Amino acid sequence: MSSHREADAAIRVKELRASDRDLALEFLRPRARENLLLVDSLERLGTDPPLAEAAPEVLAAWREGRLVGIASLRPSLLIDDVAPPAVVDAFSPYVTRMRSGLVRSTPEIVERLWRHLGAKSLEAIVDRREKGYALDASRAHLAQRATEVEVRPAVREDVPELVVAARASLREENRPDPYDGAPAHFRRWVRGRMSRARVVEWDGRIAWVGYADVQRPEGWLIQGVYTFPAVRRRGFAAAGISALCAEAFEVGADHVQLAVVEDNEPGEALYHTLGFEPFCELRTVLFG
Repeated sequence: MSSHREADAAIRVKELRASDRDLALEFLRPRARENLLLVDSLERLGTDPPLAEAAPEVLAAWREGRLVGIASLRPSLLIDDVAPPAVVDAFSPYVTRMRSGLVRSTPEIVERLWRHLGAKSLEAIVDRREKGYALDASRAHLAQRATEVEVRPAVREDVPELVVAARASLREENRPDPYDGAPAHFRRWVRGRMSRARVVEWDGRIAWVGYADVQRPEGWLIQGVYTFPAVRRRGFAAAGISALCAEAFEVGADHVQLAVVEDNEPGEALYHTLGFEPFCELRTVLFG
């Protein structure tokens, strides 16, 4: 028992320095697929964040000079997927200073972290399980694009429809709509993501939108997928996801990944059809 206490006491947490970035990337590289957002946060340390987004804030846990865990506090609260309980506990004093945020990791890590957050009388606004899916080029079965469908990068003129899609997506996930309290800030946030947005246009209007929020050699991460209700079940989501995957593989990405909320059977069926396979379990908690 005493040896465990000594090991736990030896853990030291401090903000990750730019000089330790390569060491941290090497620490995550064996499980880059499971920690793609953390890898992306590390690479963006010290750079100017996109419009209306928070700069990354990354912590490192050390034991006797050896790196044993990594956590990001911003833009989202992330902890590497193999962090042992003692490391999660070591991060908790920094995490519990936050009065609101979004935590995402394995169910076991989030459960332990939530004990610390819940002790601060914070409430879970959204608490959901998700399944991570990944697609390698070798097993992709991408959809053929219909001639009347155009898949393209978003442009400034698309912003009003992107705002509508982002708000509707949040409502469907039972998440608060920040637009109500700060419409100008919400529009800036959408414009800040526009370079990562791809849209499917059909019959002169946007039918689908998705965001390649991480675009790295280790993998691309697709988020914010939304099909407008009036045109669902017409293959637009398959066309948009397929185009994003093709774009990622053309530039040499190792894989493409996304997450599906538990019990979203239509989403799971679509991704299975395209060749995606599950590779991890996640829990996401939006708290405040």
